[in-house]
Amino acid sequence: MHVVRRGAGKPLVLVHGLGGNWRSWEPVLDGLAAQRKVIAVDLPGFGATPPLAGAVSIATLADAMTSFLESNDLRDADLVGSSMGGRLVLELARRQVGGTVVALDPGGFWSKPHVWIFGASLRASIRLVRLLQPVMPAITASRIGRTLLLAQLSARPWELPADLTLREMRSYAASPSFDEALTSLIKGPLQEGAPAGSTPGRIVIGWGRKDRVCFPSQADRAMRRFPGAELHWFDRCGHFPHWDRPVETVDLILRSTA
Repeated sequence: MHVVRRGAGKPLVLVHGLGGNWRSWEPVLDGLAAQRKVIAVDLPGFGATPPLAGAVSIATLADAMTSFLESNDLRDADLVGSSMGGRLVLELARRQVGGTVVALDPGGFWSKPHVWIFGASLRASIRLVRLLQPVMPAITASRIGRTLLLAQLSARPWELPADLTLREMRSYAASPSFDEALTSLIKGPLQEGAPAGSTPGRIVIGWGRKDRVCFPSQADRAMRRFPGAELHWFDRCGHFPHWDRPVETVDLILRSTA
């Protein structure tokens, strides 16, 4: 599994979302690495990590993450995940893997109408992203282009750095496991929960109040599945708090895992 390491101190493992890679975390990497040894992974089939040999699902990705953590003496490390990565770190906690977990806008807690909206919108979006790859540099260089392209992901897409958004759109289009992972999220089981006090460390769930991918109402379902968790709301924030609210995200992660 391809990883990037920054900083020194107590290990902190970052797990990106669907279609992303370790560079999705760049807005918060330096802030986290100032106090922690940060290990940002590329999940199998994303970034520079080869795809899994078999089926791609939350279960098999969690198996791969467990193997990586155990083989690198990180089984007890604190874990941070975003979107699909948020769901993965919650699944690892449920399996008694990891230390304190911070899950940012995790998937897997939608209702039937929400999962239909999620699937239809994401499938349409990835088709458009792939079609627009030849002109993607010009689109992401424009505040208007970023606004139109990323309105589902960010509360303030025009403020996002052009280089970050271009890399993310390139990654979405190039990820060989994107489609199979998306199908698994849509058609697979919802995220199972864990009784209070049954996970190795604290669970903190962060949610953007303007999330248009995993709607804020899903936070109630997440808290019912993980009744021992703490909930943090990000105001003026979309699906990726580490993009829209990077300073607040760094503070939440460092305080939660201190």
